[in-house]
Amino acid sequence: MALKRMDNVGIVVEDLDAAIAFFRELGLDLEGKAMVEGEWAGRVTGLGDQRVEIAMMRTPDGHSRLELSRFLAPAVVADHRNAPVNALGYLRVMFAVDDLGETLDRLRPHGAQLVGEVVRYRDMYRLCYIRGPEGILIGLAQELG
Repeated sequence: MALKRMDNVGIVVEDLDAAIAFFRELGLDLEGKAMVEGEWAGRVTGLGDQRVEIAMMRTPDGHSRLELSRFLAPAVVADHRNAPVNALGYLRVMFAVDDLGETLDRLRPHGAQLVGEVVRYRDMYRLCYIRGPEGILIGLAQELG
């Protein structure tokens, strides 16, 4: 048995529409929205009776997806959005962009804030971490060359 692919990365948010707008501005496409609920869903997550509104976002190349989830029931129990980059657990998603400066300019009106600064890694990349809506941490990388 071999691993076939990574289907998606999930992020739980409070404001699904703001998160969709942010990731659309970044360049992801909205594949669709749906309500996930019912006995089967609770068996998968271990949360029992749940209602979750989800939005599936797709990268332009069609190979990667980001699942944004807004839990209606049960209530959210923990908040890791403002954890520092050295916190245990899932950290961030990194996106490759054509023009880092232009991308930052487009994302700032949607709440993007630099975590540190834009840096150059050798002659290979310009990199930065940003916090988006609700403090979501993402990385941006512009390949140089």
